Amino acid sequence: MLWLGWIFASFATTPQQEIVMTVRGPIAATNFGRVLVHEHVMCDFIGADKTGRHRYEPEEVVKVMQPFLLAVKERGFLGFVDATPAYIGRDPLVLKRLSELTGLHILTNTGYYGAANDKFLPPHAFNETPDQLAARWVAEWREGIEGTGIKPGFIKIGVDPGPLSDIDRKLVQAAAKTHLQTGLTIACHTGEARAALEVLEVVKSEGVDPSALIIVHADSIPDEQVHEKLAKEGAWVEYDAVGAKPVKEHVRLIATMVRKGFTDSLLLSHDAGWYWVGEPGGGKDKIRPYTALMDELIPALKNAGIDETVLKKLLVDNPRKAFTIKVRKR
Repeated sequence: MLWLGWIFASFATTPQQEIVMTVRGPIAATNFGRVLVHEHVMCDFIGADKTGRHRYEPEEVVKVMQPFLLAVKERGFLGFVDATPAYIGRDPLVLKRLSELTGLHILTNTGYYGAANDKFLPPHAFNETPDQLAARWVAEWREGIEGTGIKPGFIKIGVDPGPLSDIDRKLVQAAAKTHLQTGLTIACHTGEARAALEVLEVVKSEGVDPSALIIVHADSIPDEQVHEKLAKEGAWVEYDAVGAKPVKEHVRLIATMVRKGFTDSLLLSHDAGWYWVGEPGGGKDKIRPYTALMDELIPALKNAGIDETVLKKLLVDNPRKAFTIKVRKR
């Protein structure tokens, strides 16, 4: 608790002193640079009851993924947000080693992923209250993850489509409670309109300002009026399927939101990677590189008339604001 107080006392007085928490420790938010806000270094889809570090060799993961991360650095990025949650292959030590080797500011997370019909939730998630779950996640912020001393830089949760189930609603409540105690931003996997809007309402009902919420996979929500509603409420709208969907579709989405005045609400990434745990060599031939954003999307946006000021907001300013550690109350 003293450490938390010191952080806020030391860094929260002016914008220049705001921080982002990386796997190698806190950095000034102004040093975060150009950022990919939603990627994956490694994933294990076997399920919460079977996953673990016994299923892979950390050295092999580092060896396979280092060239992909160096390609990120070569394209002028400094920040890399790893969105793999606990029980799906989160390994802060692997991320720290890759950060050391590449010089990237890499973020890991706390929280649980309740999408995929709860396959990746540990048993205690069903029995504990939102306050008890929040206590677990706050402990990772204060003490570090699983004895590593490495602290999360944000909260990652996931919910299934449609009306929130009891367990999904509880995860959102726990994330909101964690935010109020840590200042960590909440990134929620939805990709579906009703779930996204209900997540927003639950976060607000817990006293958290929408600016602390990132709606992940918003580019999978067909109703663009929902994108606008989320942005008007103050939530972050994340288009993170760059390279997986036609570039012209993302150019249209981004240009539309910019034209309507929502530039300050947008975040961009690939949702790409990753080392596939359980497959020979990490399924190297299946790994999708983190390069389409700079190699394809940015030139297309420039051709569409999006200027450098807007591009800087999308790649530098917005990610810095989104991941700066700051309690955001309604």
